[in-house]
Amino acid sequence: MSDSNVSDFTNPSTFILLGIPGLEIAHVWISIPFCAMYVITILGNFTILFIVKREPSLHEPMYYFLCMLTIIDLVLSTSILPKTLSIFWFNSREINFTACLTQMYFMHCFTGMGSGIFVTMAYDRYVAICDPLRHSTILTNRVVVKLGLAVVLRSIILILPHPFLVRQWPYCRTNIIPHSYCEYMAVVKLACADIRVGSYYGLSVALLLAGLDVFFIAVSYTQILRAIFSLSTKDTRLKTFETFSSHLCVILTSYIPALFSFLTHRFGQNVPLYFHVLVANVYILVPPMLNPIIYGMRTKQIRDRLLHLFTDKGN
Repeated sequence: MSDSNVSDFTNPSTFILLGIPGLEIAHVWISIPFCAMYVITILGNFTILFIVKREPSLHEPMYYFLCMLTIIDLVLSTSILPKTLSIFWFNSREINFTACLTQMYFMHCFTGMGSGIFVTMAYDRYVAICDPLRHSTILTNRVVVKLGLAVVLRSIILILPHPFLVRQWPYCRTNIIPHSYCEYMAVVKLACADIRVGSYYGLSVALLLAGLDVFFIAVSYTQILRAIFSLSTKDTRLKTFETFSSHLCVILTSYIPALFSFLTHRFGQNVPLYFHVLVANVYILVPPMLNPIIYGMRTKQIRDRLLHLFTDKGN
């Protein structure tokens, strides 16, 4: 019997996603805010892309980086939410093994890209506020392209081993994933092999990406705050802080849920599984929804263009 079970799961053709374990009876109700967040994400991010493309005055590094972030957010949320909603609505829990690895790769890869874009945006704000006279000469279009490529290639290369590590292990216990999407550690824990290399590599990549990014963002923001408080007049300080605060809000809404999910995955054995899965969904779904809202409401240039767009249509 045991030999039969081993052969059944050594190379599973499919995995079974449970959705949110322990809250199956509430899946339909949970799907309502999830679906609403996805719709807002699609509309908000496409609106940002449309406004930036349409307005030549917004063709500058800050908004190029913002467009990169919106594309990343669209891909990130689309990589997991359609399958999650199909689980909630149609109980469609099966996912092909290759599709699971693809979803895993896209989710982690674009999460890393988003973190890298936050660093480039923090650097852009640092130059714009601390050395405004040289901003246009430092952050040229060529430099923006190079920074964007560096962010993309870094994430692609560092996350690339994930699916290869997962594919090589046997799965003799079960093919049931207690999650709503194929998260790396959730899949790794199903393997009946020595997973220390994969686990340590995943931990190292997470610390390398998030740790270094948070460090560089913190250094940039510290310098920005010092420059703001050294400005001569209160009105100038408030105006400058307004352009900076939108970035700070986006950073906080992105990193805090992600940090909580990361820590509970490895050290929160007493945290209920359903709560951990909910938080893991929140840190993927909420930032892509909030980013265009925060930038649309708190960035004067985008807010003015948006109001101008609706005013023209009203006339």
